[in-house]
Amino acid sequence: MKPILAITMGDPAGIGPEIIVRALSHKETYGQCRPIVTGDAAVMREAVRLLGYDFEVNAVDKVSDAKFEYGTIDVYDLHCVDMSTFRFGEVQPQCGNAAFVSIRKAIDLAMTGEVDGTVTAPLNKEALNLAGHHFDGHTEIYATFTGTKKYAMMLADENIRVIHVSTHVPLRKACDLVKKARVIEVTELISDACRQFGIENPRIGIAGLNPHSSENGMFGDEEALEIIPAIEELRSRGFNVDGPVPPDSIFAKAKCGKYDGCVAMYHDQGHIPLKVCAFNWDKETGKMQSAKGVNITLGLPIIRVSVDHGTAFDVAGKGIASEDAMMLSIDYATRMAIYRSASKK
Repeated sequence: MKPILAITMGDPAGIGPEIIVRALSHKETYGQCRPIVTGDAAVMREAVRLLGYDFEVNAVDKVSDAKFEYGTIDVYDLHCVDMSTFRFGEVQPQCGNAAFVSIRKAIDLAMTGEVDGTVTAPLNKEALNLAGHHFDGHTEIYATFTGTKKYAMMLADENIRVIHVSTHVPLRKACDLVKKARVIEVTELISDACRQFGIENPRIGIAGLNPHSSENGMFGDEEALEIIPAIEELRSRGFNVDGPVPPDSIFAKAKCGKYDGCVAMYHDQGHIPLKVCAFNWDKETGKMQSAKGVNITLGLPIIRVSVDHGTAFDVAGKGIASEDAMMLSIDYATRMAIYRSASKK
């Protein structure tokens, strides 16, 4: 059976509903999975109207009532948006709340086994907090409501897959968080993820922290004290790892297929190269043409894959947002769900 995926609506004032409808306008999406949107049916009907599709929105209050048929968009209707006051492209508390309850429902459905995985559309952190939900973003919401203590963010686009030793912390603190145990932990996570994508013996490149990976201690000692000992232990346990690879060359090698996954030491070290490759800016229009990267939270008991872009309030409601990242997210979530299902047999 094709896996059932819960796709969260995201902040309804952003491009989430649009890119979901566009992704579900492709027949191949229904050929690989059974999608159901968690959110507000009225918002999804507005997105369908905006894009000019002749699709039915099937509002349900349980997964078993979904049709899972091309031409019908099944929505687990949470009645969470007042359409009389709703506006595209604006930070609104009701929209932050709508995004939150959509996520909570998707998590609940996955935790109870009613769906096989979740895919998330972007939320707006300001709106989320204005609604009284004080989280940094999706990752922290998922960790909280699944009871997960050890987790990490992985970004992916084509040959580049990258996990981070640390993410949303000041750069000064990020250097202090480069520890042997954490390097080992995230390498284990990305290796397991690659196997879920069908890569039997993933080769993982582990970046250094300092320029030239410290040049044998000339530019820092984190490599000698923390990163190299981690690599040695991982190799002794059978992991196929390389490093510490100079940060200025590891992603060029990954792009060409040398590595199946990369370990970055901090947020920007991993995010910048991924987004250079995945985001395409149109110089003539001054707008983002497409953004293909995905964000996968590893270490959770459930599957969570997300587009790696924001709500794009500047183009929301205009019907021009690209569904590339949503399509890629659905593909990754489908592959992970099939792998997990096969592993249980």
